[in-house]
Amino acid sequence: MNKKQLASQLAWRSGMSRVRANELLTMLFDADDGIFANELVEGGKVTLPGFGTFVTKERAERIGTNPSTGTRITIPSRIAAYFKAGKTLRARLDS
Repeated sequence: MNKKQLASQLAWRSGMSRVRANELLTMLFDADDGIFANELVEGGKVTLPGFGTFVTKERAERIGTNPSTGTRITIPSRIAAYFKAGKTLRARLDS
């Protein structure tokens, strides 16, 4: 499901316009200035009970191999976003 489809579903279920639904999704999920992204960039987490939690973790520096040349390279540490499914969502996925 893409953003346009998600906005259509949100509009249909809530009775709001698709334009308004798209605006709300942008406010929540925009990578540059969305509520979720801002919270994660600041080191916080976003928890949606039953659905799951979005968090950031630091990935350690590691040694890798350049696939083109086969030479060993150092891959620097970085911050990555992760999602952990909540109990309710996990149960639905398992059934």
